[in-house]
Amino acid sequence: MRAVTMAGVTKPRTKKGIVLFARRKVKSKILMIFTRQLATLVDSGLPLLRSLNVLAKQERDKLLKNTINKLADSVQSGSTFSDALALHPRIFNDLYVNMVKAGEAGGVLELVLNRLSEFQEKAAKIKNKVMAAMVYPGIVMTMAVGIMSFLLVFIVPRFEAIFHDILGDKPLPPVTRFVLAVSDLMKHRGLILVGVVVAIVVLYKFIGRTRGGRLVIDNFKLRMPLFGNLNRKTAISRFARTLGTLVTSGVPILQALNITRETAGNAAIARAISQVHDSVKEGESIVQPLEASRVFPPMVVSMVDVGEETGKLPEMLLKIADVYDDEV
Repeated sequence: MRAVTMAGVTKPRTKKGIVLFARRKVKSKILMIFTRQLATLVDSGLPLLRSLNVLAKQERDKLLKNTINKLADSVQSGSTFSDALALHPRIFNDLYVNMVKAGEAGGVLELVLNRLSEFQEKAAKIKNKVMAAMVYPGIVMTMAVGIMSFLLVFIVPRFEAIFHDILGDKPLPPVTRFVLAVSDLMKHRGLILVGVVVAIVVLYKFIGRTRGGRLVIDNFKLRMPLFGNLNRKTAISRFARTLGTLVTSGVPILQALNITRETAGNAAIARAISQVHDSVKEGESIVQPLEASRVFPPMVVSMVDVGEETGKLPEMLLKIADVYDDEV
């Protein structure tokens, strides 16, 4: 009877579906809103643990909600907020964790959170501007390629017959023969062209995974026609804002340079930052490796030089970022 009773009160197991593609990252916009709200709550005098609990209750994103609950549990068990953040590297990067750590050490967590939210907002704004600037040229290029392909495959072959009827066996001009040859290639050997394009894309991806190949590709991105100047300004703005925000928040300069290098997004910029790191480690100036890299324009080098001499390097870096944000 007891066994039957125990079996009768046993709760049925809930069926759990198998999730094949679980999302492990939070969208930058959602993370930006979380940082801004947390900064506001902490700045208003609410304790950190209670602020996390409040945000967890109102958060709609399931992944971030679970993460906030884990952060609250870690803080409640005695861990520092930065240590709790470090347990979730897919959501909170090194820049986020180290800025919070600097804020905790200096007792100005609310100030650092405000700076971090401003940094995220400006980074998102510049990213949206870059994407908007590239949409129109991308549409034009796509339409141009489509129209050109249509003409070469369907229209140009008809002109070949017309030329033959009018001119007979007379030779055509070299340019005309070239266009007809390209048309014939696209019409009868289109699969070969598609294979060549796919091979080029695969080769590009393969080369991009190597250190030397990534450096060559990123150098080309900074010097390529049409988009090179835009890529350069975006990369410099990101470098200046990241380094300026970190140093302003109290992160040591060498550690700030390491974080900036990891989040640079361009191998050429990262290489220049590595040279700056080595120079500062030896007690030398920041300016010389920046100038030697030939990646940063003279104006940036001059402003960094002035900031270093006057002891206002973080402020100068943030001004550089604002200038290049406006130019983008």
